[in-house]
Amino acid sequence: MKNGGHVTRDIDAFMPWWADDCEYYAFPSTLLASSAAAIRDRHIDRFKEPDLYGNLLTRIVVGNVVVDHETVQRNFPEGRGEVDVICTYQVENGKIAKAWFKMGEPRLHSPST
Repeated sequence: MKNGGHVTRDIDAFMPWWADDCEYYAFPSTLLASSAAAIRDRHIDRFKEPDLYGNLLTRIVVGNVVVDHETVQRNFPEGRGEVDVICTYQVENGKIAKAWFKMGEPRLHSPST
């Protein structure tokens, strides 16, 4: 998904990072998906958004835990905008075993005239 900190919108490049039995949470504890297949299903439509673009701002690694702060440009139902996201990943055997995502409030871009 990320190439130099940017979303590439390639679902097949995104999926190898996830363990088959990974758990995907909305922070702090709402389980949204409990397998790589379910995570793929959640992301297929998102990866088709024409303006999807992620920018990695900060990464912190402590042991097997990685915390990323990203700004992600999206095509929201209300229009094009961006959102801050904190992603926390627990890595086991080189794959993401658990992930937690804390989304900020979307900021819509002004329509161009």
